Amino acid sequence: MSDSINPGTFGFETRTRLPSTDDGLGRDGARYGRTGTIHTPHGDIHTPAFIPVATQAAMKAVLPEQVEDLGAQALLSNAFHLFERPGEDVLDEAGGLGRFMAWSGPTFTDSGGFQVLSLGAGFKKTLAMDVTGMKSDQVIAEGKERRAFVDEDGVTFKSPLNGNKHRFSAEISMGIQHKIGADIMFSFDELTTLMNTRSYQEESVERTYRWARRCIAKHEHLTQARSDKPYQALFGVVQGANYEDLRRRAAGQIASLPFDGVGIGGAIEKRLLGQTCAWICDEMPEERPRHVLGIAAVNDIFAGVENGGDTFDCVAPARCGRNGAVFTRDGRWNVMRTAMRRDFRPIEEDCDCYTCTHYTRAYICHLLHAHELNGFTLATIHNERFFVRLLDEIRASIDGGYFDEYKEQTLTRFYAHGSKG
Repeated sequence: MSDSINPGTFGFETRTRLPSTDDGLGRDGARYGRTGTIHTPHGDIHTPAFIPVATQAAMKAVLPEQVEDLGAQALLSNAFHLFERPGEDVLDEAGGLGRFMAWSGPTFTDSGGFQVLSLGAGFKKTLAMDVTGMKSDQVIAEGKERRAFVDEDGVTFKSPLNGNKHRFSAEISMGIQHKIGADIMFSFDELTTLMNTRSYQEESVERTYRWARRCIAKHEHLTQARSDKPYQALFGVVQGANYEDLRRRAAGQIASLPFDGVGIGGAIEKRLLGQTCAWICDEMPEERPRHVLGIAAVNDIFAGVENGGDTFDCVAPARCGRNGAVFTRDGRWNVMRTAMRRDFRPIEEDCDCYTCTHYTRAYICHLLHAHELNGFTLATIHNERFFVRLLDEIRASIDGGYFDEYKEQTLTRFYAHGSKG
């Protein structure tokens, strides 16, 4: 990008763009879905793509070699958790996140902004949050203790590990992420809940913008100070909840700064996901890649892609797998059901993952009931492969000119029996 501090090792190029339609959600009927390539110092990411989550430099129960075998192009880790353990200095000394976990491909780090929500109000990020008639800036999830406290300068956290207090600011987050060494980082932002009042959402958008400018300044300084290291791209994060004017304002603010890309984040109602992406893409430069944070329901993936999402991450495929829920073309169902005890077919007949080509439903059902860790591994491999392959096929459908047909066929089949996910 002409206005970026990127020294040439990071870039994005578009290959195929979805045509505009009469019912396109973007300006003048635009559909911002596209295929392209993100270039990073550790390899290319062909988009749209699903990015599995390795929160603490590891995907639970699955080795990096297995993640590579299932077709994943990159991994995303969390800066807050890596700061807590093993510490950013350890990762820096090890040669960066990828080398530390023996992953040779591109890596992302979340800034710690998600912990503003998860440790503050105590909610998981969910598109299904019902906030009808509920507006409160002091809201907290039932049974949770507030562990994050926001002020103008940053956030004070109480560690979920030992209760110790830690301080994150724009500058601290940038320092931690630079030492972690991921190819793509996110600016430090405030993630609110859908229950926060309009006035607080306005304050939060402006605060996130001020933090974004501070992140840019610190990023420029650290990039120069660590010029012997591979370049790390920085994405700005757009907040604004369900409000069109706030989303557009936030997108314009982030677009005005020399970020390498954009993260579409924040609390979003499921029904507004596609529209929210379109509002943001209306205001963003075409040449910047767009990452949609924390999305992995099948219909949400399609809405996100159609309206401009290039990459997506979510813990749901692994978390669901560990609880026996598996994703297939015919919907999401639980492999721990009694009927599975003597079902010697693979989870999905036409799936090419390691699990489906080697093991049966009955065996995985047994492992999960017995709390054997191999069950977590096999179910997770299948679920991650499902989403990696889904995005691969969506990418092929855009390039091949049959996205709309593929979308209709896939969603009709997946939700035919009222499946969740």
